[in-house]
Amino acid sequence: MSGPTLTDWLRARDDETLAAVLRARPDLATPRPADTAVLATRAGSRASVARAAEGLDTFTLAVLDALLAADADRAPVPLRRVVEHLPPGTPEESARAAVDRMRALALAWGEDDALALPPAAREAGGPTASLGRPSPTLEHADVPALVEALPEDERKVLATLAGGRPVGRTRDAATVLPLAQAKTPIQRLLSRGLLTRLDAETVELPGQVGAVLRGTPASVEVTEPELRTTTRKAALVDSTAAGAALELVRHVETLVRLWSAEPPPVLKSGGLGVRDLKKVARVTELSERDATLLVEVAAAAALVADNEAATPEWVPTNHADLWMAATPANRWATLATAWLDLPRLPGLGGLRDAKDRILAPLSDELRRPAAPVERLRVLDVLADLRAGTGVTDPDGLAAVLAWRAPRRGGRLRDEMVRWTLAEATTLGLVALGALSGPGRTLVAEGAAPAAKRMAEALPDPIDHVLVQADLTVVAPGPLEPHLAARITETADVESAGSATVYRVSESSIRRALDAGRSAADLHELFTTKSKTPIPQSLEYLIDDVARRHGRLRGGAATSFLRCDDPALIAEVAASPTATTLQLRKIAPTVLVSPLPLLEILDDLRAAGFAPAAEGADGQVVDLRPTGRRIQTPAKALRRAVPRTPGPDQLTDMVAAMRAGDRAADSRRGRTVSAKSGSGAGANTAETLALLQEATQAHQAVWIGLVDAHGVASQRVIEPLRIGGGILEGKDPTSEEIRRLPLHRITSAALVESES
Repeated sequence: MSGPTLTDWLRARDDETLAAVLRARPDLATPRPADTAVLATRAGSRASVARAAEGLDTFTLAVLDALLAADADRAPVPLRRVVEHLPPGTPEESARAAVDRMRALALAWGEDDALALPPAAREAGGPTASLGRPSPTLEHADVPALVEALPEDERKVLATLAGGRPVGRTRDAATVLPLAQAKTPIQRLLSRGLLTRLDAETVELPGQVGAVLRGTPASVEVTEPELRTTTRKAALVDSTAAGAALELVRHVETLVRLWSAEPPPVLKSGGLGVRDLKKVARVTELSERDATLLVEVAAAAALVADNEAATPEWVPTNHADLWMAATPANRWATLATAWLDLPRLPGLGGLRDAKDRILAPLSDELRRPAAPVERLRVLDVLADLRAGTGVTDPDGLAAVLAWRAPRRGGRLRDEMVRWTLAEATTLGLVALGALSGPGRTLVAEGAAPAAKRMAEALPDPIDHVLVQADLTVVAPGPLEPHLAARITETADVESAGSATVYRVSESSIRRALDAGRSAADLHELFTTKSKTPIPQSLEYLIDDVARRHGRLRGGAATSFLRCDDPALIAEVAASPTATTLQLRKIAPTVLVSPLPLLEILDDLRAAGFAPAAEGADGQVVDLRPTGRRIQTPAKALRRAVPRTPGPDQLTDMVAAMRAGDRAADSRRGRTVSAKSGSGAGANTAETLALLQEATQAHQAVWIGLVDAHGVASQRVIEPLRIGGGILEGKDPTSEEIRRLPLHRITSAALVESES
């Protein structure tokens, strides 16, 4: 039975169908196909067919195998014959629907009475579809009876070939002997016609024998497994996700501050050491698995990077300062987008490789380029559910994804589903098993709309705190940015969550005073911002620390210490610390030192004194280190450009292919080429003359040209005018005006009218 070729079938499709093929198989669109013949060639190539088959679901793969078993890659076959190779009871309508899915991908083509596959599909099929070529000598033979009568050693040879590729290599294929002279199982099978000799060292299992040995699969899942779900209020899901987002942002802030003060070294093999990861986990109060996710996301968001020094370290970047100055919603969107695009698997961190070596976070061993695609597959399943509807079992979700694309994901397929759900929950994209509103917006629309949606989900910032008698300060929700900065400056975080608890201590008050605050400023802060009465113990603590703070002041001489009280200066000069700091008295109230002022202040505080730094105007200044920073690597801020063409690009591609088809079908007369002369551009004048002739005669011309990317194409146009290095013409079919640069034209020919 004969049928149309893939090229003919594609040419007969409408523009929407061709655009859908290019959208579903983006590898076919790069570079732009010149016509449908080029598109068909690419669609039938081995690599492209294998890539497309990876996205087929379990039942469609079974239908693909059935098509191959019916030899649809060699000659068109009817649908009813395909159904015969499916498990008994398989509905024909289900098989037709699967064929339609393959038609939409240009993996199969033709009507139901003449279905065809590209030859490369044989390698993309499953083991059950890898049958050898039929043997003419077995067409009328009772193959089941012949196989049943074979001795055990010969059946074992056939079973081995039937279990994998139908082709095998053996020295026994040198010649085909009569059965009476055959000694080995291979020689006897060749003489019986149950093996086919390809050459002196190769044999093939005939398709009729392979079909008998493999049989028809007992069953195949026609529909995907049912996904068990639970429904909650969408507002509850969003509020839970917002809480996780705030926790994420807080932990990343902690990481940036930690590595600003103490950047961890980069391992010789790359990545972050176990000891440094444990430190991050301890400081952030997270598990090591969550700490791995934290550092991976921070690096992906370009907040930390390898400084690539002689002794490399993981150091926060300049981008981290911009990030910390943004709103919580925008900070979350940056982190969530970085995770969504992360070509790595944080879940591998801490596991061991084949050589029993630990896979370190931030190392190259965690890199998996396909991770963003697999991550998005999980979120797409959740996005298909109604808002507030979530999965109850990660294993059930893994089973659904395994049915939808059993060939994708590799050995970590199910683990990636579990890791993605856990990581998305930590990042606030998923909550209570359901995709949150901000997460849904991020997947569908991008970072900016997602940040706006998260801002709506976050609780409104509050402008007050609750001061307790035990010197704790409770923030019953997220504080306004300015108030949060003031409270963090004056108190230490004791516990975080939906309500953050801070503790005021002597050191925290001294920190605020070092930053330039006065006792009056601190009293005003707590008096105006606390909804509870200020305990006397807090007032006394502030006044006591402030009374001792700043009596001793330092400046750069390299450094100096001054005090209005000569007795205090004498006490400092007589202390053991004075020798270490190389303090020298130059006046009854002044000491100087060659050491940096910050070092002097730290040692004096450790010795029990309470000095403060002052500037040239005598005012208290903050000398606390802001932490190390490096320039943000340019490559860290670049985002991968989506490979899938947009709607406008697809429309242009289809139009260009149609033009290429018309050009290929046109009858060409006199032809000139810009490259056919003695040198490059030798016949440019002849090309121009031919185009001018066609313009005056209102005759269509065939144009061959190369675009800026070096991709050749061809089209037919009716020239209207030539000038300024541009050929302007009309498309005979669409009536669109085209402007083609003359220097891009490689050849031209007059189009002869059909008579």
